[in-house]
Amino acid sequence: MATFEGILWASHQMRYGLKDKNYELLDGGAKVYAVSRSVHYALFLAFEGVRFFVRRQASGGLEAVFLNWHHNLERFRRGMAFNLEAAEAKIVPSVEELEDVLIHLYFREPAMRAFFEKTAELGAQGYLRPFTVDEDQSIGVTFPNKPSIRAVVARYDRYLGEPFCGVVIPHLVRAVSANAIGCLKLGVNYLVSVKAVEVARKSCPEAAAALFLDDQTHLPLEERKVTEWDSSCCLFALRDGTVVKIPESPLILPSVTIQGIAAVLRHWGVPVEERHLSYGELVERIRRNELITVCSVGTAGILNRCQKLYLADGKGGIPAVHQPDETHPLYAKLAEARAYYWDVYRGIAPPVEGMTLFRYSL
Repeated sequence: MATFEGILWASHQMRYGLKDKNYELLDGGAKVYAVSRSVHYALFLAFEGVRFFVRRQASGGLEAVFLNWHHNLERFRRGMAFNLEAAEAKIVPSVEELEDVLIHLYFREPAMRAFFEKTAELGAQGYLRPFTVDEDQSIGVTFPNKPSIRAVVARYDRYLGEPFCGVVIPHLVRAVSANAIGCLKLGVNYLVSVKAVEVARKSCPEAAAALFLDDQTHLPLEERKVTEWDSSCCLFALRDGTVVKIPESPLILPSVTIQGIAAVLRHWGVPVEERHLSYGELVERIRRNELITVCSVGTAGILNRCQKLYLADGKGGIPAVHQPDETHPLYAKLAEARAYYWDVYRGIAPPVEGMTLFRYSL
């Protein structure tokens, strides 16, 4: 799987109890119990990944900028609710409560100031990782007894990046529709992602990503639909100038970033079709030279174009291999969309329809 490059974590994290509503600033290395439901069974282990930018205001103060992060917070709430019994749904914080804890308490902590000062000076990419954990010392297989939110922040240079090699892995299934967890950021979803990349390296030793198909393993391979990469969503650019976005479903994490990239492309007049794409169609479009590039789209990397995509058949065969057409205008347009998306955070480009900026003085 892709990794963060040049990452530096802040020296402090925060904790917020969902039952007692108690907020604490903790050392960055503060631990959880070794005997924990969250550690042993991944119970009440939900998380979010949120991109942000810190810039210097004209007044000399600092400002943290987020884009459409109310969608991140709603997704985080859904992950928490899934991990709680129905009777405790009321303890899930509202979006406003989460905003208050993460920004007005944590980001504005005096102890965090030096980290944000340096982040602004470097013009670096910022990454907020709120996550949940059961603070109870127990390995009982039950719902959490002391559910809490923790959060840490980092700045980094790059994630995934170009060029990268990807492989379609049809015989591993990341999520099952009936369980309705593929659309949530839960710790239990990522072991198969890591295993899939390991399998991908049998076809491409330098593979950094695996592309999954749906859970309909009883169907012929050609009929199964593409879902998402191991830790990001995907876009397909076609020779006719169209970009295909896979529809959201119980198998696919609703990506805040891909919604923003699609909004930028539509603003520029690029047709974005939201529809399913089967393995069979993908093979045929590659053979007919109709596929320009396949993109990985997510919070940390924004958008990266795949340099080589192997379509494994799960039986040791590779029916098709795709390499991008870098001369097609859409190939460059996707890189421009990535730059524009980040420039919105930096205040260089205006937000387009479908984008909402959140700005907070620190």
